[in-house]
Amino acid sequence: MSYNEIKQRLRGSIAPVVTPFDAEGNIHFETMKNLINWQIESGSHGISVTGTSGEPSSLTTEERKQVMELAKKTVNGRVPFVPATGSTNHDETLELTKFAQEIGADAAMVIVPYYNRPSQHALYKHFKAVADSVDIPIIIYNIPGRTAVNLEVKTMARLVEDCPNIIGAKESNKDFEHVNRVLLHCGRDFLLFSGIELLCYPMLAIGGAGSISATANVEPAKVAELHDAWFEGDIKRAQDLHFELMELNDILFAETNPGPVKAALGMMGKITPKLRLPLDLPAEELQERIRQTLQKYGLLEKVKN
Repeated sequence: MSYNEIKQRLRGSIAPVVTPFDAEGNIHFETMKNLINWQIESGSHGISVTGTSGEPSSLTTEERKQVMELAKKTVNGRVPFVPATGSTNHDETLELTKFAQEIGADAAMVIVPYYNRPSQHALYKHFKAVADSVDIPIIIYNIPGRTAVNLEVKTMARLVEDCPNIIGAKESNKDFEHVNRVLLHCGRDFLLFSGIELLCYPMLAIGGAGSISATANVEPAKVAELHDAWFEGDIKRAQDLHFELMELNDILFAETNPGPVKAALGMMGKITPKLRLPLDLPAEELQERIRQTLQKYGLLEKVKN
């Protein structure tokens, strides 16, 4: 499949599925399968794993591979599969991205390395080496709030020009001028995915391809519907869903993701609400606010007994 053909498929809500653990902190693979199937049945247009919502820095390299492989088999070609393969370690990023290609992923999402704070020149060399190491498409993940460095538009445009398989970016930069300039300089056909929940709809309006939104973990059907409405030309419905989801978005990001999301999924009976330290569930006061918000959205009524 050509890059252009893949670009046509990578649209809408790509759900960044959490990594479920059991009470002892081991990965619960059966729950992972259930979550992925629920996402696809709810209308999500694609599946991603081991990104921010999947707690990648709490997983070993081997565990990340296990999650990726299980997810690929569970998706089974029903929707595009885009695992996150980035790390603060260059060689580990290469290893995981090559593994994504080996198992047949449709694309790989590679984060700007966190903590190290590389220069723009170093970021160019890092991403070019990753892109050159594989044939599958690469989606750059720019999230300066977590990485402490922003991949500047000029650097991204240079990478797009020099690496044909860099086809898009997940932008979690709150600067909307920045994301406008990404499309201007990288090309209007560049796949721009929103990683900021309140910018999912606005990014569609400027030509974005969709979103990779943690809220899709909790309310996948409505997040997917927002995109469906937009692509079908029902602008009013898309706008209504944008504002309808706002309160849920806010509570799910009242603390560091995926703590509130996992608390919510636990209340919904989807997972054992467990994170690995140094992350943890929110304090009880916030958990009660999350519970009240889920009730308001009717999400606790859907819990299966």
